[in-house]
Amino acid sequence: MKMKFCASVLAAAMVSIGASSYANAADADYAVVLKVFSSEFWQTMKTGVEEEAKKQGITVDVYGANTEDDVEGQTTLVENAVNKGYKGIAFAPISSDNLNPALAEATKKGIKLVNIDEMVNLEGLKALGGNIYGLVATDNVDVGYMGAKYLVEQIGGKGKVAIIEGKAGTASGEDRKSGATKAFEEVSSVELVESQPADWDRTKAYDVMTNYISKYPDLAAVYCCNDTMAMGAQAAVTASGKKILVCGTDGNSDAVESVKRGELAATVRQLPANVGATGLQLLVEAVNAKTNPAEPKKVMVKAELVTK
Repeated sequence: MKMKFCASVLAAAMVSIGASSYANAADADYAVVLKVFSSEFWQTMKTGVEEEAKKQGITVDVYGANTEDDVEGQTTLVENAVNKGYKGIAFAPISSDNLNPALAEATKKGIKLVNIDEMVNLEGLKALGGNIYGLVATDNVDVGYMGAKYLVEQIGGKGKVAIIEGKAGTASGEDRKSGATKAFEEVSSVELVESQPADWDRTKAYDVMTNYISKYPDLAAVYCCNDTMAMGAQAAVTASGKKILVCGTDGNSDAVESVKRGELAATVRQLPANVGATGLQLLVEAVNAKTNPAEPKKVMVKAELVTK
């Protein structure tokens, strides 16, 4: 398998627990490939993995791509992890398909796989001869529903609402949007006027929100599919001088502080440290089990609503 290197990918790859050399065989039995290390959500998940490894007395190498768009870089990280000979690899794919060829190769080599957070295209993976032991994630439909339902309650069950989506086609974002849409549409006196993507980006969310405010002067509330976008949307609301409720998702520290100050209405806090720790637990179980179950095990980590 051809191995592609660039300085930035190599730098990301070297962030690990233990002192294993990237070019040599793995010293650890386990690897975890996350999306990135640049956001608080993924940093917290990495910490959860590290702390669980210490509890279990094991070593695990943790890798992350440069950005949440860096599908090629993340694929290279998994390819290299497969070639290094880990017994088990847990992964949070940037897209549902980008890692499938490398994961299929891992399966053929007897490496156990655990899917974290973003669901892999399992049918596509199976078609390539790959399989996973299990999935650890948060129910993102429930996350979106929880946040939007709270907004509906806070606006008295009537008024115009909108959604700021993540990156189009990303499963977690689509699921949150689906859950929020369901909560809004359950109440006949609530009108969902628009839903637009802002690619998980604060500046783009600011622009989307500014457009919403201009188009819908009586807009009452907006659900955002992550906290980064929620902070951008809230900045646009503050600049407009209007009273529009904004709910984010993830429970990032800046969003929680904003809620405390009475700015953001709420955030739906996922528990990424728990997801990471549970993912490593399942990976150890997978390696010890030797064989995959007929259907992948699913472990769902509950989210919680954070309000003032």
